[in-house]
Amino acid sequence: MFGNMGNMAGMMKKVQKMQAEMAKMQEELKSRTLEVSAGGGAVKVVITGEKQIQSLKIDPSAVDPADVEMLEDLIAAAVNEAVKKVDDLMAQEMGKLTGGLNLPPGMF
Repeated sequence: MFGNMGNMAGMMKKVQKMQAEMAKMQEELKSRTLEVSAGGGAVKVVITGEKQIQSLKIDPSAVDPADVEMLEDLIAAAVNEAVKKVDDLMAQEMGKLTGGLNLPPGMF
């Protein structure tokens, strides 16, 4: 009966260690940036690990007053891809820590 208590305590220590490692990794990811472009480089977005747009660059050749909708689409595509890359990076890094435990999204 008491043997199971020792296993539970050991498991809790492992969970606490994993949570501490995840918190550290999340802090490290916050300081990272990713660059994404759309339209062959016409629009470039730099995003942080906190999903904050750090910069947005638009090639002047992409600015056509007669076709503002295309530019809007390029910006949306670049921002959406940047956010997806942050999510993918987070999932990849979390996977390293959880060792393929297949935890539900958002658990940590």
